Amino acid sequence: MTKLRVALLHLLPIAGDIKKNQSLIEKAVKKAANKNVDWIITPELAVSGLQFSQEIGTDWIKQQPDEWMTNFLTLVQSLNTYVFLGCPEKSDSGELYNSVFVINRDGQLIGKQRKITSIIDDWSTSGAITEPIDMGNVKIGVLICADAYNKNIADTFLSKGAEILIAPSAWGPGLYGPNGEWEQRSIDTGLCLFVCNRTGEDESVTFWEAESLIIKNGKRLLSHKSKQSAILTFDWDLVKMDLVSPDFEVEYIF
Repeated sequence: MTKLRVALLHLLPIAGDIKKNQSLIEKAVKKAANKNVDWIITPELAVSGLQFSQEIGTDWIKQQPDEWMTNFLTLVQSLNTYVFLGCPEKSDSGELYNSVFVINRDGQLIGKQRKITSIIDDWSTSGAITEPIDMGNVKIGVLICADAYNKNIADTFLSKGAEILIAPSAWGPGLYGPNGEWEQRSIDTGLCLFVCNRTGEDESVTFWEAESLIIKNGKRLLSHKSKQSAILTFDWDLVKMDLVSPDFEVEYIF
C-alpha cells in the first residue's frame, strides 16, 4: 500500500466528563471508519479532557485496557482500522501516565507512548521510553503535545527508525502556546508531522483557536480550527512521503 488515508479527530472533549467523551470518541471513530481510513488519530487525553483532575481527581484512572477500553478494542476490530487513542492510565505499580494507545485492525494494543514532558498535567508521571511503533508498512513516533517542545525526543525517534511523527495534542495559543515547535521538529528530523489537536476549553486553557496540522519541511501543508468537533480526512503518499489531498475533507460532528 503506497497511499495512506488518515482521519484526525479534532474533538471537543469536556474535562472530567468521561462518559460523554467516550461516547464522542465512539461516534467519531465510527463516522471516520465510514470514509475507509487506515488510521484514526484522537487528540491528547481525548477520554478525559486536559484538566480533568481539577474536576474529578485521579482515583478513577485504571490499568488499561479497562472495561471501556476492552469494548473499544472490539469496536475498532469491527471497523477494520487503526486507532491512536489519548487516554490516562495507571501502571502495575500505581503511577499515572498521560498515554496514547495504538490499536490495530484486529483490535489489539500494539503499542503505546507515555508523555515525557509534563507542564500543567502535574498528576502524571513522566514516561521514560521512546520507541517507534511499527504500523506494518511504516514506523511512527508519537510526540504527545509538549513532547515536541524540544528536539531530543523527535531526534531519538528518528535515530530509532521512525518515518512519520504523530502529535496528539491539547495545545492552544497563548502564553505557553505552540510557537513553531512542530515546524522545527520537522526541519530537525526531516520527517512529516500529523498534528491532531482539539477545540473547546478547560478551566484555565482555551483551544478554540488550536489547530490540527499537516507539516513537512517546516511548512504547514494543511491546517484546521473550528468551534465544534470535526473529522479531518486526508490522503498521504507513503513512497514520496508527501500530501496527496489538496485540503482536509471536513465533516462536523453534531
